[in-house]
Amino acid sequence: MAWLYVLFATIVEIFWVIGLRYSTTVWEWLGTIIMIVFSFFFIIKACEKLPAGTVYAVFTGSGAAAIVFIDFILFGADFSIFKVIFIGLIIVGVIGIKMTTEDTPSTEQGGK
Repeated sequence: MAWLYVLFATIVEIFWVIGLRYSTTVWEWLGTIIMIVFSFFFIIKACEKLPAGTVYAVFTGSGAAAIVFIDFILFGADFSIFKVIFIGLIIVGVIGIKMTTEDTPSTEQGGK
């Protein structure tokens, strides 16, 4: 379930990053803020079972890769084979991190 939270956080991140760039009305900015809150909620939930560094690396890497491809497809960003190669390296890294990380119950920090 923890990896699903990372996936949800990544999906929501796509919306808030696009919102940061294209929001022009109060309602669009409110939606962007709500997406940021949901994104952090999912990250916090994932960190209850997975190491925080792993969650952050997968979250940011996956989100960055997805946003670059969305920029290519929907927003007409400049396409470069080098960008695709480097995004591919990020994806390989994200897959590698996921494959080498196990779900573990969180331990409380607190002097115990």
